[in-house]
Amino acid sequence: MVQEHILVVDDDPQIRSFLQRYLEKQGCQVTCAADGDAMDAVLTKSSVDLILLDIGLPGRNGFDITRELRVNSNIPIIVLSGRDEIFDRVVGLEFGADDYITKPFEAREVLARIRTVLRRAKPDEKLANGADAPLITFGDWVLNVNERTLTAGGDGAAADLTTTEFDVLHAFVSNPHMVFSRDQLLDKARGRETIVGDRTIDVHVMRLRKKIEPDPAAPTYIKTVHGIGYCFAANVRKTNA
Repeated sequence: MVQEHILVVDDDPQIRSFLQRYLEKQGCQVTCAADGDAMDAVLTKSSVDLILLDIGLPGRNGFDITRELRVNSNIPIIVLSGRDEIFDRVVGLEFGADDYITKPFEAREVLARIRTVLRRAKPDEKLANGADAPLITFGDWVLNVNERTLTAGGDGAAADLTTTEFDVLHAFVSNPHMVFSRDQLLDKARGRETIVGDRTIDVHVMRLRKKIEPDPAAPTYIKTVHGIGYCFAANVRKTNA
């Protein structure tokens, strides 16, 4: 069984030690870093499956690091924060984090969220074997379910989607013209750990619109259904990869 490599980035040595001991007992490979520079050094030398990233780091904070990583990487990121402020949660997700955990936290919750994010980040085994892996086309876009990529049909340019953004978009294009509540979308994107009433889906939809809509201010693909949630309004076409 392949060990998942988790990079813990936190300036608190007690938290680093605690998470490392616990996650290693659960079968993970764990590397720790105290700041952004140490994190960069790890990423240049080894492959990492997921980053647990503290917001309140010295120097470059976690928000800046998340934004920088998202320029050229889709590595899953779970933000750790000592503040349970809606503003911080929204900013973290808007910058590209896949999940947000507030301190103090239960170790089991961290593990559950890691497993959920990693499960979403990896192609389904059936898809990895080449079965039932359609290309889904809408507008000028082509979604490859097997490769978990979204490319423009004209020039082949790829849209960099986070794990959560991909899963939300996949839910939409798999069920065009169906109205989803926010909780339904979050359930599809994040698993059963979702907190009912969590409106962070709005942030992911906003980011998706910026990436796929010709005019994000007047969306033609992802429509808001007031009082309910969202609906994917475009027609889609599915073909084998």
